[in-house]
Amino acid sequence: MSKYMFSIHQSSSTWRITSLKTKKPSRPWCLWSVNCHSGPEVVLQPNERQGAHNNQVTKRHKKARSSCLPVLGCFDQQYSQELGDLWASARAVLLDPRSWQYGVMLNRFSTVTGITQILQSQGFSMLLCNGPSTVSHSKYQAGKDSLLPPDHISKCPPNDSHLQPDGTSRALGQDLQSEPSLSSSCPTLQCYIHPCPLRFPSQAHRPGQLKQYYLLNAASLLPVLALKVRDGEKVLDLCSAPGGKAVAIMQCATPALLCCNEPDPHRRDWLAKTLESFLSQSLTSRVIVSAQDGRSFVNSEAGTYDKVLVDAPCSNDRSWLYCGSQQGEQRLKERARLPALQAQLLRSALSAVRPGGVVVYSTCTLSSFENFAVVETVLNDCPEAEPEDLWEEIGIPLSKYFTFRSAHPGHGQTPHKLSLQPQDGPSSSYHHRLGILVIPQPGKTWGPMFLSRIRRRK
Repeated sequence: MSKYMFSIHQSSSTWRITSLKTKKPSRPWCLWSVNCHSGPEVVLQPNERQGAHNNQVTKRHKKARSSCLPVLGCFDQQYSQELGDLWASARAVLLDPRSWQYGVMLNRFSTVTGITQILQSQGFSMLLCNGPSTVSHSKYQAGKDSLLPPDHISKCPPNDSHLQPDGTSRALGQDLQSEPSLSSSCPTLQCYIHPCPLRFPSQAHRPGQLKQYYLLNAASLLPVLALKVRDGEKVLDLCSAPGGKAVAIMQCATPALLCCNEPDPHRRDWLAKTLESFLSQSLTSRVIVSAQDGRSFVNSEAGTYDKVLVDAPCSNDRSWLYCGSQQGEQRLKERARLPALQAQLLRSALSAVRPGGVVVYSTCTLSSFENFAVVETVLNDCPEAEPEDLWEEIGIPLSKYFTFRSAHPGHGQTPHKLSLQPQDGPSSSYHHRLGILVIPQPGKTWGPMFLSRIRRRK
């Protein structure tokens, strides 16, 4: 591995990062400080009444936040052209955090006593499980048409399938008593969602103890599913902080190596804390944290990895809408530089992946300039890169839960919404292969999330 890598070591039941050597990233990396999908306004809390014998959860409303008018004005001008009629409803969702839905991803490395039963009792249902019940609402089942390859479909029951409800809300904050061994912990990505904008209570970080679940925007799991990581592969998470997608990767499979890259020191500390909170100590030899500028992998790690995820820094729509006016104006000035940075990161990823390997590019913005246009620019520069169609693999099977659209000529210049049935013809096929976009809509408030999968030709 590179001499710029950080190693994660276990010490006194915690994980720490030991610096070997770092490069100071140039100015554009300051944009990485934006966190995707931040700031829930409705939080579910366990009923903590004295003597309570149920697992009721209650709503707690935070004070409503005001939107940043400069950012909103910019979005209105751009997205009304790119999304057409979809923008009005997407705008309404983004401006109403109380409507946002949240997913609960279970942690296979923790003892999740009673969590599934509590979730189900509160009306949560399974969205994803690459075990026996994968995408049960569509024809895309395990096998030929599966969302995940056949060897990803676990024949083992979920970790807590043998457990019974304990009758109290104590399991929500239960400390880890013992870790399942790596050999007995089946790769199984399980995510629960609720039809209402409710959020399961957060668990505090406690050194040496694993959290039982990760709260997230469920659309952020789609790039990980598109990556289709297999056991024994070498995987690079190029823009890894705060670490949710790295945790999701480790729920799907047990790679030989997962390199989590983050050049910003503060976000890298956050990343290390996330890994410590969710990953088994038995994985310390498989998971490392890198401090490289992501653009440098083109030279330092060429052809090293089987799979690379580029969850690129972007004009994070959810976060930017709620920043201060002065900060919003500054971000809008910097926004024009983002596509060039994103294209550099994607080119670096294509160099870091081996011939025949796969790169998934993703953002949490609706902007076509940072999504489809970036992918098309890199494809034009890299003849060895071949885009792959995610519409039938992900868009159609999960359309019950997410509102998808794919690219079209002009990348949004003309309002256009694709039907669920792919259109015939080479032009339609090409624009499907540029990627798919998740647009927040009432009742399906997930996103924004863009994802594109590109294979490096052998």
